[in-house]
Amino acid sequence: MRRGALLAGVILAVTALAPPASAAELTNNDVTFQNGGVTLHGTVVTPPGGSKLPGLVLVDGSGEHTRNDHRVEAEAFARQGIATLIYDKRTEGYSLFSRSYSTLADDALAAVEVLRKRPEVDPARVGVWGLSEGGWVAPLAASRSADVAFVVTLGANGVEPAQQQAWAIENQLRRLGMDGSMVRMASSTMMRQLVDGGAFPEAHYDPVQVLKSLRQPVLGLWGAEDVLTPPGEAVQIFRDSLAHYTLRVFPDAQHQLRRTTDGYDKLPGYAPGYLELVGAWVHDPPAQSSADATPAQDRQSTALAPLAWYESTWLQLAVLLFLVLAFAFYPLFRRGPSAASARWLTATGLLAVLGFLVVDVLIQTTMGKGLGPVVAGRPLAWLALQLLSLGAVAAAIGTAVAWRRHRTPRLAVALAGGVVFVPWAVYWGLLAI
Repeated sequence: MRRGALLAGVILAVTALAPPASAAELTNNDVTFQNGGVTLHGTVVTPPGGSKLPGLVLVDGSGEHTRNDHRVEAEAFARQGIATLIYDKRTEGYSLFSRSYSTLADDALAAVEVLRKRPEVDPARVGVWGLSEGGWVAPLAASRSADVAFVVTLGANGVEPAQQQAWAIENQLRRLGMDGSMVRMASSTMMRQLVDGGAFPEAHYDPVQVLKSLRQPVLGLWGAEDVLTPPGEAVQIFRDSLAHYTLRVFPDAQHQLRRTTDGYDKLPGYAPGYLELVGAWVHDPPAQSSADATPAQDRQSTALAPLAWYESTWLQLAVLLFLVLAFAFYPLFRRGPSAASARWLTATGLLAVLGFLVVDVLIQTTMGKGLGPVVAGRPLAWLALQLLSLGAVAAAIGTAVAWRRHRTPRLAVALAGGVVFVPWAVYWGLLAI
């Protein structure tokens, strides 16, 4: 941190000569620009009376964001003599299930062009700043244009999005005290299914090739307590891939470089020195590369293996539909002798299948928080599903015995559901520890 501290000290010494501009004194100019037929709206924040200023375009993380989400940082950078452009993130062509990093990178380049044409800006010193998802987008934009003079990233990833998301999901579930088959199902099996089914956009985007192509200086920043991005892996990959870099890790800081105690809570204010370091570095990127020590991680992230043929998303959906129909057939089709084991099989099997769908949705929408108390590493909802699954297996054995005595279509369909249910439940972790 010595180099960063020295640069930050230079900026602090310079700004100490005159009172910093307040938010009211900063100049705000609204701008519009286009990419791919979409008009984007933003604001350029500059210090009063500035000329030949370096410029910085802020590229936000995943989700819907407006220009005001990073106004505090934009104003802090403007007080340090940097013209900063913040803009409303596109909504057209961007959603939970559809997005293009290529399009977002072109949005950023359109913003760079707007900033380079400002009379108070030095067009040779305009760069991009990217947070989280923006840490994939900003380097991609820089790789496409020599007009981008430098890159700043916060919480950027060196691994592909699917691998990062699987790591983050497991972190959250383990924080809630969960362990075992449900954690494996949520962070691996479920993620692999979402990717195969096309429900996770840009899942296999490879940031390494883009990083290796960059010739601009890069300032990479991470919080040591980041639980969304694997920070240790990111620092190592950036160091191995970039030609010209400054890599810094802030202790007691989370993904967005906010102060934190554990990576999950967000205390008031940013990590001490973050804003000043960015200001100093943008004014004078160091000629020599340097990097902080790689931060410790509790565990490494793991690349998601492609699905085997029997794991195909469409096949899994077909199996799910078959199980629902097979278990519903027995109580609806009443011709022929009945058996207590078949009634128990269809009741427990149907409850396990439908309950699994509910739990799956809750995991995806609440990151496990909606599953109730945790007992022995399992939320009660998952524990109930496992008990139902065990009951269904026992009932399937009883139904097989009943079918040998009464070979009726009614019992055959119920038994077929029980036979298919066993490998399905094993695959999804309902019959695993």
